[in-house]
Amino acid sequence: MFSEELWLENEKKCAVVRKSKQGRKRQELLAVALGVKVGVKGGFLWPPLKLFAYSQISSLVRRAALTHNDNHFNYEKTHNFKVHTFRGPHWCEYCANFMWGLIAQGVRCSGLKSEGLYRVSGFTEHIEDVKMAFDRDGEKADISANVYPDINIITGALKLYFRDLPIPVITYDTYSKFIDAAKISNADERLEAVHEVLMLLPPAHYETLRYLMIHLKKVTMNEKDNFMNAENLGIVFGPTLMRPPEDSTLTTLHDMRYQKLIVQILIENEDVLF
Repeated sequence: MFSEELWLENEKKCAVVRKSKQGRKRQELLAVALGVKVGVKGGFLWPPLKLFAYSQISSLVRRAALTHNDNHFNYEKTHNFKVHTFRGPHWCEYCANFMWGLIAQGVRCSGLKSEGLYRVSGFTEHIEDVKMAFDRDGEKADISANVYPDINIITGALKLYFRDLPIPVITYDTYSKFIDAAKISNADERLEAVHEVLMLLPPAHYETLRYLMIHLKKVTMNEKDNFMNAENLGIVFGPTLMRPPEDSTLTTLHDMRYQKLIVQILIENEDVLF
């Protein structure tokens, strides 16, 4: 039988040994995280390295936990979701059902990654509000997300502005020349012809078109999320940016594919043409 004093002393020694072993294990783990070797048995890492190593281990543990968690899902898209109030029953493509309620029925992504950007329409009355705000306040008009959380309202107002111009951005004088250029089968010759006609636009029209194409090119860079490539944007902006001089429905229908192609070419070759 051990005396009480001898038993307590033995417990202290065992505790020191356990602590020493735990310390060595921790040091070895820190060394592995840093990719270095502990040179002397029982040696210690420099304190700043220990702090960095702890962060490395925490990161590794978090990643390992996520990898082995069956409930974890990998999402490729990053969104900017905002609570949104839909007017009337709104169809949810995710759950294949209608969202009901008076206010805040769901959330909606806003920004360049919003699906169907420029293709999806916002509410007409809100678009008119934006238009009147610009007519009334000019550059001081507040179109922030706090006032208009639905990005489709802003894109709808931009399209409305271009549609209502008395002279389109692609002017009536150059319309037929652009259509003729679009009909050229050889891609290089077609691009050269489009560039020549661009030079005929008035400076204000040219600069407006250039600025818009830079923006639309950015939209296409997020095609993975918004599903809007240059061709889709051409379908949307073709009739918006160019109209035939004569008000002929037949001519408009006949030229729609060429209008789309012109805008598509402008977007895809923005860095070359402007």
